[in-house]
Amino acid sequence: MTHPAWDRAILALSLLALDPGGLGGVWIRCRAGPVRDRLLAALPSPLAQRRLHPDISDTQLYGGLDLTATMQAGHVVRQDGILAKAAMLLLPMAERTPPGLAGRLATALDEDKGHCLVALDEGADPEEQLPPALADRLAFHLDLSDLGHHDTAEVTAPIPVEPFEMAKADPDQLKELVLLAARLGVSSLRAPLFALRAAQRNAVLNGRTKVDQADLVAATELVLAPRATCLPDAAEDTPPPPPPPGDTAQDQSDPGDVETGLPQEILLEAARAMLPPDLLARLASGSGSRNRGGSSGSGSKKRGNRRGRPLPSRPGRLDGTNRIDLIATLRAAAPWQTLRRQQSPRRSGLHIRAGDIRVRQYQEMSDRLLIFVVDASGSAAMARLAEAKGAVELLLAEAYARRDHVALVGFRGESAELLLPPTRSLVQTKRRLAALPGGGGTPMAAGLKTALDLAGQTRGRGLTPTVILLTDGRANIALDGTANRERAQSDAAKLARTIGAQGLPALVVDTSARPQAQLKELAHTLNGPYLPLPRADATRLGAAVSAALDP
Repeated sequence: MTHPAWDRAILALSLLALDPGGLGGVWIRCRAGPVRDRLLAALPSPLAQRRLHPDISDTQLYGGLDLTATMQAGHVVRQDGILAKAAMLLLPMAERTPPGLAGRLATALDEDKGHCLVALDEGADPEEQLPPALADRLAFHLDLSDLGHHDTAEVTAPIPVEPFEMAKADPDQLKELVLLAARLGVSSLRAPLFALRAAQRNAVLNGRTKVDQADLVAATELVLAPRATCLPDAAEDTPPPPPPPGDTAQDQSDPGDVETGLPQEILLEAARAMLPPDLLARLASGSGSRNRGGSSGSGSKKRGNRRGRPLPSRPGRLDGTNRIDLIATLRAAAPWQTLRRQQSPRRSGLHIRAGDIRVRQYQEMSDRLLIFVVDASGSAAMARLAEAKGAVELLLAEAYARRDHVALVGFRGESAELLLPPTRSLVQTKRRLAALPGGGGTPMAAGLKTALDLAGQTRGRGLTPTVILLTDGRANIALDGTANRERAQSDAAKLARTIGAQGLPALVVDTSARPQAQLKELAHTLNGPYLPLPRADATRLGAAVSAALDP
């Protein structure tokens, strides 16, 4: 026996076969495997299938110059792109769709040329999802992540794609769907329109000429329930109080009003039944899927001309530092060959001008730099300096595995010192860390200033710095080296605001025996997480810091 989610998926594909352009497409969240292969095998084929990828170029989408035909014919010959004709577009790895491609595909769906998008979401985490611009334009959202091969069945009968006559729907039915979408927290107006179209196609699929309650329920389960962001309170479901006994005009209820009120509750119950218990708990608490803060474990994106993910070529020049894109250069020069041959009849071969030169572009990830700012003062040495060193050593091993750069800043006495400039040498870093002595005052502001200066220098060299402060919070040495607790804390707060304003990722690890409120406030100023770790050994400390940096 098949799983209900599989039956709904097959129903969604059946409705999509009847109206691929009107329903926009389907968002399928499922990892690559037998379940997805079986579902893709059941895809209807009223349109030609064209496979996309997240890095597809504009030339492939919209068409452009056919270089080979142009060279042979001697005049400009253009070729059509994928979007030239209505097609069923298959987009693997849809969760990685860049914003530019999402906007282009959304525009193609809005132009109503009959395109249908099948977005294959392979995201492992809830935060990895299809861009909202595309999800809003696809009628069906299917989540088959929890299904096994035994929950499915092979589709033997072909999904019908023959022409049909549209089933009729009453205006009150659209009103019911709009009200239900509002009660479920669905803000997009496309959702109830998609639900109405799905109900009409479901009626046709079942041989009906008019939409009835079963069609509305099916549309609610397929279109509105997966988009729900909230559920109405129980107070909203209670019927209104009866009218006063003497009001005979209102006692005589209109049967039509009763009929229009009944489907609303039935549809609401159908939406409730579609939501799993854990999702109901998240909706009830008002929490949803949202992007987590913190670092992703890699540096920021930047453009280069040597390595990385290819980007569209750009006009450039032959200066010895750029890589020439030969095909793009020929494409730019081809339309002008006839005119240039007329202007220079004695010159043979291709006529290439400086304005035709196109150079390659790449998108590469900058290396991440972890700046460890370690408190080696007397109070820290008495408390947790040994555990802090052990945790840093564990983090250094993980940073080495990720090929991150690390730097070590120690502060004690009256100043801070850059013990180790950015390096990837694990042995050298451990040696400097082990030799870090403890004792003296706590010049936290000096440690933060040293880290800030180092971050600014390394940013200019293309690194992405992250500041990790390990301290017990007892700052008592001001930035000028004087022993003044109030000024010391004020200087540390000022530098923390500067680091936060510059957008540097930061993390505060409280290594004191008891959590310090001032360190929590300092982490808030840095716009970074705060980790109070009393009674934690080096292993727990390293695990907690790794979880904060790579959530």
